Amino acid sequence: MSDKIDGQTAMDLIAAPGSEALSKASALPAACYVGAEPYGVDLDRVIGRSWQLVAHRELLANPGDHVVDQVGRVPVLIVRGTDRQLRAFANVCRHRAGPLALCNGRGARALHCKYHGWTYNLDGRLRSAPEMQQAEDFKIEQIRLPKLQVGEWEGLVFVALDPQTPPLAEVYAGIAGRIEPIKLDELRFSRRQSYLIDCDWKVYVDNFLEGYHLPHVHPGLSKLLNYRAYDTELFPWSSLQSSPLDDAEQRYGSGEAYYYHVYPNVMLNILPGRLQTNRVVPLGPGRCRVDFDFYYANDDQIEARIAADARFSDEVQDEDIAICLAVQRGLESGQYEAGRLCPKRESGVWHFHNLLRRAYAEESLTGSSTTLDES
Repeated sequence: MSDKIDGQTAMDLIAAPGSEALSKASALPAACYVGAEPYGVDLDRVIGRSWQLVAHRELLANPGDHVVDQVGRVPVLIVRGTDRQLRAFANVCRHRAGPLALCNGRGARALHCKYHGWTYNLDGRLRSAPEMQQAEDFKIEQIRLPKLQVGEWEGLVFVALDPQTPPLAEVYAGIAGRIEPIKLDELRFSRRQSYLIDCDWKVYVDNFLEGYHLPHVHPGLSKLLNYRAYDTELFPWSSLQSSPLDDAEQRYGSGEAYYYHVYPNVMLNILPGRLQTNRVVPLGPGRCRVDFDFYYANDDQIEARIAADARFSDEVQDEDIAICLAVQRGLESGQYEAGRLCPKRESGVWHFHNLLRRAYAEESLTGSSTTLDES
């Protein structure tokens, strides 16, 4: 599949002028969703310059507990130090790029490269390097792992590759106060469900960002939400879709449904007694993975609630995946020109596309977008 659609390449679009007012706005062109070039730009200018959700703090409760992940182009390692501080590093040995950990773990006393056995303290300082005695001017004390930004919000742990990424507290500002009395950090992790989907990651995010499709794609979900009262609010780094829960006593109980999108690829689905986090991970041109983590209030109804939610969540996700696959085929067909957005229902899509356009308009990168801190 060529990166060029209707004579435009993704780089042409990146250099295009900024967005229009919502009442005049159109969606992103197809070339932003198709081929290797926009995928690479997204890794560098979007994923590589934003906070990425990697774990819940339960996985990092004690010294030596560690989590591995991939953020954009960079393998990352998050570890709880002996001083109980969280640290994040590139999971790349300073010798010959071997991994320091291959999977999540508990209680490690040190980080051992799986390639040649170089060993680092939990604070990233090199402790030993086997058989390096004959290497001239080789000083162990001068070698340490590159540090990345790490932050925690409501029990969720995030990593940012770029030191210029806005503060985590700024990106997630206002959410905890808006959903009170719900306390997200008091909910208990239940399970993870992951889906591999043959669509560009932005197709999935676009679909999340509007309720316009609810009556047409999600008949079951539409019965629980009040479509007429369904509202979207925009904030600097996030958007909120909310709705009263209609006739939902048997499934969710009374209250409000909050659907947050936090730029660029995190969703928080917050309903009475439960949280579902969604992270959309780009895997390649036209391919992504969506990780769903489920959290619940710990009460005497939790087991029944988990079982019922699992069945209903699978139904909704099957519907979303089917439409996203169809949209990706349409984008790749060469027959799509960017369509006008519905001002009443698609302000969240407009907001997301504006943030993308701003990221795409940044200066071309001269290498990796990641500036690693070796201090």
